[in-house]
Amino acid sequence: MKQGLTGVLLAVIWCWGQPAVADALMQSQAVKASTIVQYYIDEKGVRVELEIGAESVEGFRNLLPDTVYQQFGYGDTPLAERLQTFFGEDLAIFAQGAALAGILAEIGPSRRVLRDPINGTPLPIQDEAPDVVRATLIYPFEQQPLPSELMFTAPRGPDIGFVVYHRGVAVNDYRYLAPGYVLKLDWDDPWYSSFTTRNLARQYSAPMSGFIYVENFEVRKEIIVRPKDLQRWVELGLNGRDSIPVEMQAGIKQKAGEFLARHQPVTIDGVAVEGILDSVNFLERTLTSSRVIDPPEPLSLDAAIIGAIFVYPRDGLPQTVVMDWDLWDERIQLIPVSAVDQAGPLPSFLEPDWRVLEWTNFLKNPLVPTLHVVEAPVATWRLMLDRLMPLLAALAVVAILWLLINLRGRRSLALPTGLSALLIGASVAAAQLGGSNQPEQERARAIVGDLLHNIYRAFDYREESDIYDKLERSVSGELLTDIFLETKRSLVLTNQGGAAAKVKDVALDSVEVKPGDAPDSFTVEAGWTVHGSVGHWGHIHQRSNRYLAELTVVVDGQQWKLQAMNVLQEERL
Repeated sequence: MKQGLTGVLLAVIWCWGQPAVADALMQSQAVKASTIVQYYIDEKGVRVELEIGAESVEGFRNLLPDTVYQQFGYGDTPLAERLQTFFGEDLAIFAQGAALAGILAEIGPSRRVLRDPINGTPLPIQDEAPDVVRATLIYPFEQQPLPSELMFTAPRGPDIGFVVYHRGVAVNDYRYLAPGYVLKLDWDDPWYSSFTTRNLARQYSAPMSGFIYVENFEVRKEIIVRPKDLQRWVELGLNGRDSIPVEMQAGIKQKAGEFLARHQPVTIDGVAVEGILDSVNFLERTLTSSRVIDPPEPLSLDAAIIGAIFVYPRDGLPQTVVMDWDLWDERIQLIPVSAVDQAGPLPSFLEPDWRVLEWTNFLKNPLVPTLHVVEAPVATWRLMLDRLMPLLAALAVVAILWLLINLRGRRSLALPTGLSALLIGASVAAAQLGGSNQPEQERARAIVGDLLHNIYRAFDYREESDIYDKLERSVSGELLTDIFLETKRSLVLTNQGGAAAKVKDVALDSVEVKPGDAPDSFTVEAGWTVHGSVGHWGHIHQRSNRYLAELTVVVDGQQWKLQAMNVLQEERL
């Protein structure tokens, strides 16, 4: 090569009249390779989307315009001739032993799409994306029948990351492209299209999967299925369709929920139990997460996925939970499953001869929700009585002495002295009674910490009545409903169909006691961070929120309770 790689790319961009931006540092993951190739296969042929980075320009030189090609000393071969070499050798696709004819549909300067290094989805922030050469190539299928397999080649040089989609279904997660990869195409159901190289697969290749979550107050069963597969057991109205329109989705979800309620039976501690259908949703799945598709949108039949959740309420942790998988046919022969508890997930696979997922309670020190008792100071009237008792006793002694002296007819200074003592004691008592019951800094911090602990632990319970009952121990008056609604909102994962995170930890960051005169209350400005998680669709979703708020704490009965909250700042981490 006649010039540096970065110089080549900058020159290409200059020739198209675009400004240059410094290239970003490349990492080793396939999704961050210098060049990204995305193959889209359908009945018409293969469309290829290219992002050519600086390090790969030389390997793709046969795509460059004649002026750029000549400028960098590659020769005088015209583009039309070079394209024959490119489509026949450089980035060739072979079907039935012959290279498909290719068309350069578009080429020009652009910006790289910054992608998640795990799943390859575009990142929400695309700032500082480096310049690339973007090209669109078309490899039409000109003969019938459609090819049953394709073989790929790749230009020599730097690593190339690639992914293949067959009729909208991802065949593989992002991997490095190498010559000789063979893709077998299933035109009846692209879900089952696959590479002959075993490591070229996607994470979610199974059409069905199941999960059991064991928590303190519920066992949860989650089943993920494709409507296209479910159609083999229950009529969903999908025969002859390529897509699922929005207007059909509610009916499909209802039928799927009713069907699945009769399958994958669950026993808890040896007793067969009926689950409560909590929700049914269409899902979009990636390597790292799943999300509920809301609002609804038209879906490809081949790629559409349904997730159903069944709940089994409990009073505590069971000892055993068993799920029996009972849906099998010639294509459903391997089911990824996982049993999840406080220690984490335990993944495995079920087969027709090994069809039972069993969870046993081996937790040595399970976390059980507990509430702290936040003792309040002694009630004011009781405090007054306790402080007056010594004074009253002294007064009684002085009175008795005065009477004895006067009965003997003697004059004495006992009465004035006793009265003086009485007055002094009364003054001291009055001064004490007029003081405040406000706690010192450390005690206030402990009170606030215990109250926040109780508030979030209340949401470990499933039933709203139980949550309210536990909140009432730590929250006073009209704030109770506000706390319930606001805390519930903060824990909900909206893209998971309303699933709520379970709080794992509440960290009290700061507590500053504010001046106040009320004897049975105090106000603080407190900062705290809440860490929670929820197991859902086979993933552990994390949620962390940070708060800064002004809190008013009062004596209610025999306990300190939160009476008012003014949130000054809320930040989702």
